[in-house]
Amino acid sequence: MATFPVLNVPDDRFAEARRAMVEWQIRRRGVRDERVLRAMGSIPRQEFVLPPYINKAYDDEPLPIGRGQTISQPYIVAAMLAAAGFAGTERVLEIGTGCGYQAALLGLLAREVYTVEFLPDLAQSAADRLERLGFTNVHVRCGDGTLGWPDYAPFNAILIAAAAPHIPEPLVEQLAENGRLVAPVGDDFTQELQIVRKREGKLQVEHSMACRFVPLLGKHGS
Repeated sequence: MATFPVLNVPDDRFAEARRAMVEWQIRRRGVRDERVLRAMGSIPRQEFVLPPYINKAYDDEPLPIGRGQTISQPYIVAAMLAAAGFAGTERVLEIGTGCGYQAALLGLLAREVYTVEFLPDLAQSAADRLERLGFTNVHVRCGDGTLGWPDYAPFNAILIAAAAPHIPEPLVEQLAENGRLVAPVGDDFTQELQIVRKREGKLQVEHSMACRFVPLLGKHGS
């Protein structure tokens, strides 16, 4: 488990914007997990957005990161992390690395993070960024995330950062007993966040909030 290090950010002129994001966009909307709030207040979101959007890094909205993908709205990221309920000892699988922002947060909240990105250029840039920022417990792979990462299964938690019509079966198989899977499920028009728990090999599904994510790419995606 990483221990909320001082990251390698020479010019953190957005520190106050980050504090305001945590207080007004996240805490006051009901996210109460203090470890999640602390992580959101520690990661320099401006390091994960494209240069034209750097002054919007802490706005309450998703932002484009290229190739038709986005960095999610801060609140929805925090809500997904809180729903997963990290204690700090978990082995985590993330599907949809994107720019690496959520992977960095997971790197602070869990013991080991394995994250899969479908698009090669995004996978490489995320890996480079995470290495530069000092994350040694986040492992990036380019591939079909809907197939998971079976070499390191089972996972105590799985987070999917894109929407599919249903939870991919390979990910269900790679979820550990008593594990939690958090994912947006739906089509281009209607999606909901689902929290799935595995108990004695069976799935318990909690239907959470409405949401809007880009489609999940891959064999079992949209």
